[in-house]
Amino acid sequence: MAARIDPVTLRLVVAVMDTGTIAEAAEREHIAPSAVSKRLSDLEDSLNTVLVQRTNRGIEPTAAGLELLGLARNVLNDLDNIHLRLRDYASGARGLVRVLSNLSAITEFLPQCLHSFSTHYPNVQVQLQERISSAVQQGVASNAADVGIYAHGIGGVEGLVTMPFRCDELVVVVPVDHPLAARDVVRIVDTIAYDYVGLHTGSYINQQILKAASECEKPFRCRVQVTSFDALSLMVEAGMGIAVMPKAIGLRYSALARIKVLALDEAWARRELRICVRSFDSLSVAAKLFVSHLSARQPQ
Repeated sequence: MAARIDPVTLRLVVAVMDTGTIAEAAEREHIAPSAVSKRLSDLEDSLNTVLVQRTNRGIEPTAAGLELLGLARNVLNDLDNIHLRLRDYASGARGLVRVLSNLSAITEFLPQCLHSFSTHYPNVQVQLQERISSAVQQGVASNAADVGIYAHGIGGVEGLVTMPFRCDELVVVVPVDHPLAARDVVRIVDTIAYDYVGLHTGSYINQQILKAASECEKPFRCRVQVTSFDALSLMVEAGMGIAVMPKAIGLRYSALARIKVLALDEAWARRELRICVRSFDSLSVAAKLFVSHLSARQPQ
């Protein structure tokens, strides 16, 4: 059995469960779909355990499959660590760093951080995916990512190591002809009577608005939800509602669209973005370099 559970098979298992289909996993790993399917079937036979259910929607892991997925990621990470620690560093560090981040950090801070990191470490690939803050923490805890960047303040996952990244300030943006546009500062209670344009369900911003609305016993009317600040600004400009977004992003879009930025007089409007990892010592060399780079590049 041990001979059958080799690194190639483990990588194919991870690819199948990540992508949800044999075909996409085969394309990602540059191997024939029939070879992927055979490897998976042989592994199930050797373990005498069903690892995936094949449905008309693709591949869905069983409980045993999910258990194997976590173990496989740990083994592959350890194998990558062996290579990175023992290789000749004359040409610089190589590796892959899996990063989950909330939308605000991706839009505000990470572009320059990633550019400077890639300049210093051109052989390290950063795989960045956007998630809401709660999903960022859960993804790091489950080893689906090496590093997470999230908005501190709503919920949390125990057992993670966290450190400061940046702080940002939230503001309200409204159309220039909106009744609130005559003001420079607002409280959330002043805005709840109006339609909102929202971001992802469960996002830090949405949760804070919902909490504030509940405290003042008024409904939160989210007329439409979008997945980017570009779309959020365009919807506000079109009169679909008002929105809350980071100040730097709001000011950037206010110069391009007919929207006005209003200061938000709430304690939670100034928030802390944090970095999280499972354990700094267990990170790959490349991931350690990435975390150290993010931590070191604090604004003056």
